[in-house]
Amino acid sequence: MQVLITIVSLGVFCLLAEIFNLRKLLVPVTVIGLLAILGISLHLWGIDPSIDSNYVSMITVDKFSNAFSSLFILLTLFLVALSGDFYKDHPTKISDFIAIKIFLLAGAVAMVSFANLSMFFLGIEVLSISLYILAASRRLDVKSNEAGMKYFLMGSFASGIILFGICLIYGATGYFDIAEIKDLSQGAGLPIWFPIGITMMIIGMLFKIAAAPFHFWAPDVYEGSPSMTTATMSTLAKVVAMAALYKLVVGMNSSLSTTFEMVIVVVSILSMTIGNIMALRQDNVKRMLAFSGISHAGFMLMALLSLTTAASTLLYYTAAYALAGIASFAVIIYVTKNKDNEDIANFNGLGKTNPLLAAIITASLLSMAGIPIFAGFFAKFILFTQAIKAGYLFLVIVGVINSIISIGYYFKLILAMYTKEASEDTSASELAEQKQAVPFVYYFVAVTAILLNIIIGLYPSFVSNLLR
Repeated sequence: MQVLITIVSLGVFCLLAEIFNLRKLLVPVTVIGLLAILGISLHLWGIDPSIDSNYVSMITVDKFSNAFSSLFILLTLFLVALSGDFYKDHPTKISDFIAIKIFLLAGAVAMVSFANLSMFFLGIEVLSISLYILAASRRLDVKSNEAGMKYFLMGSFASGIILFGICLIYGATGYFDIAEIKDLSQGAGLPIWFPIGITMMIIGMLFKIAAAPFHFWAPDVYEGSPSMTTATMSTLAKVVAMAALYKLVVGMNSSLSTTFEMVIVVVSILSMTIGNIMALRQDNVKRMLAFSGISHAGFMLMALLSLTTAASTLLYYTAAYALAGIASFAVIIYVTKNKDNEDIANFNGLGKTNPLLAAIITASLLSMAGIPIFAGFFAKFILFTQAIKAGYLFLVIVGVINSIISIGYYFKLILAMYTKEASEDTSASELAEQKQAVPFVYYFVAVTAILLNIIIGLYPSFVSNLLR
């Protein structure tokens, strides 16, 4: 609870910074504040959760919540660091944008720390409303308005389905408390609307992680939203939703039914296949990464088939995916920040004009594809190993085939950077701008994220053993 209160306090400070004209100090102070909150989260790792007894019915503090909260704080730290340069053309609004990201983080922490369904729904609404605002934050851009409206409408329906499911579960059990619901689910005599309620909640969460067939909103929203918002959705929001889905499934059921496992297998195969095949057809980098995210959602769902090891496997996979995503978006944001679109053509010749940025995005794409020595390879290796032990060899074969397919569209961007020249219609001023010094923050975030990815790839036990 201390982490949640501190995050909210930092968000309030960001709003007050505008009143006292502290814009120049906003980003540095917020970064320092997030580092302090990360320290608090790590400090709570070894503390008995019963100490927080005043909030034990609403918030639970354990290794799972601390580990994922620390990951969320780290990702928000990177996003806030990039925000200083990204929003420099809107100095009067920068405090609003950063405050929204901090409150989004508060919702994310609530979603993995809840012990009560009301706290879970509060967290998911705080996170969702923040993303609706950020998606439509460019009010004079038609694409941004469209993205915000689509995300708001689809997200509202999904939230309504989740809320309806919570109501059915409460009607069946008489409790919002997760522990009480789990105890009752192990007995007999619960009415039929209990499994219906759980099913509705899972459907709503599958929308939040953009798993097929609930993925249709993702490509348009990713493309139309500002690049910083797309980075937030693709990394932080997806990881949060996946961790919350796992906690819901484990928290309300002691074991998975055969029918539910088959549903997870079908959704996983659909997500991987549809995401990868559609990504092959994309020329816009953000749409390509949207479909890539859909396929990765399918991979993440495979972890739910082995509940005994799912937490550690999911933590490692989400960390590897999110760090690679942050590194790639740091490059994408810089390369496309003054362009009319985010087409792959904008990256032509980047290997010559800026070899370091090209190398960073290449490394991040290779990690997403599952190439050694990056963490993405070991994440898939651990995931496939656990799935085989659980008896899902066919699903692993489908996963391997989809990993091979993904190389096709990742290398489309890599080849554009190293084998093609800059477009002939690129003006002299644009070429001169490309050769200007890149702001240090882009290098720092991109290099730090990809180095962390490589480190946990070389030492996977550092992350995978945290929750064991």
